[in-house]
Parts: sequence; C-alpha cells; structure tokens
Amino acid sequence: MTADVKKEDLRPDHKAIGEMVEEGASVLDLGCGSGELLYYLSGYKGVRASGIEISEEAIYKCVEKGLSVSHGDIDTGLTEYPDGMFDYVIFNQTMQQVHRPKEAILEALRIGRKVIIGFPNFCHINSRLQLFFGGHVPITHSLPYTWYATPNLHFLSVRDFIKFCQETGITIEKKKFLNDSGEVKFWPNLLALNAIFQISKI
Repeated sequence: MTADVKKEDLRPDHKAIGEMVEEGASVLDLGCGSGELLYYLSGYKGVRASGIEISEEAIYKCVEKGLSVSHGDIDTGLTEYPDGMFDYVIFNQTMQQVHRPKEAILEALRIGRKVIIGFPNFCHINSRLQLFFGGHVPITHSLPYTWYATPNLHFLSVRDFIKFCQETGITIEKKKFLNDSGEVKFWPNLLALNAIFQISKI
C-alpha cells in the first residue's frame, strides 16, 4: 500500500472503481489525467498500471507519481494494442469527451477483458429542473461547465447507456450509481449524479 494514499480521502467514483478491479490486474486508464486513480489502484490493488493522456502537463504529474503513461488520443490511439492485452480498460469521466464513443468503447472491449466506464448522468433531477424551470443548459457538480467551456461532446443518461449496451450486445456485469450523499439504490436515472458500469463482450 502506498503510504501517502488515504482511502478515506478518495473521490467516491475512484473508490467505486477500486472495488470493481481485481488485485494484481493489468489496467489501462484512458484519459487518466494526472493519475490519481491509477496511483490509488497501484497502491491499494497492486495493479500493473498504464495510462493514455493527451495533456503533456498531466503526463508530467503522472511521471512524478511513478506511473507509466503514454501521450495519445483515445479516438485513434487504441489500434496499436493487441486483443486482450489488459484485464481492465477504464474510461472514467472521459468517454463523453471522445469524438466517436461507440468505436472507442468497442476498441476498449477488444483490448480489455472488462471495461469500466464512469460518466456524469445528464438526466439527474437537478439537470431536469434547470432545463425545465431555468430554460438553460444545466450546471451541476458532475457537469460543472458552461455550454461554451465544456469539454463534453456527448451528453447521456443512465438509461441511454443501458440501451446502448442492449443494442450492441454488450453485457453489463456490475453497476454503481453515486450522488453527493453516497450510493444511489433507487431511480438512478433521476437521482444519480454519476454512473459507473463494468461491461464485457463475449
């Protein structure tokens, strides 16, 4: 365990993903940012961690943490990996930012036995209320950007993603739904700020 990683200080989504990942697994984190999730998984789960990140500044922060991260674009940088190279491929808060999410997800399922996807739920009740009563694009904890400064290209809900998996023959193995109070057990499409799915494709 890494001495300076405190489990109680973890972001809820990182903790939830950590519960899904098996110890000692090989992990590729797509759009890993400055490496907080990979650093946690390395320390608590002993994973063999790799990442892909487009920001050079973020890559430097990953290297400072001792992480192996490559500079690359998720939309085009997965074809070089052979089939089944990783136990887990992770898209956390990045999948909605890629240009071709369907193709990226299918590529992730090709190179990973399992894929973990975390994304903000655009149909959370606060978003619906802001749209209905305010008449403007919603801003929430999970969607904190104005319309002109958002990195998100695609806005989806829990229900949208489940339907996508059904239509493409993807198996949902595990799922967790989160809001500011913790895990959401009921009506996730309405009450969850963030959704996390573990998927596979036979």
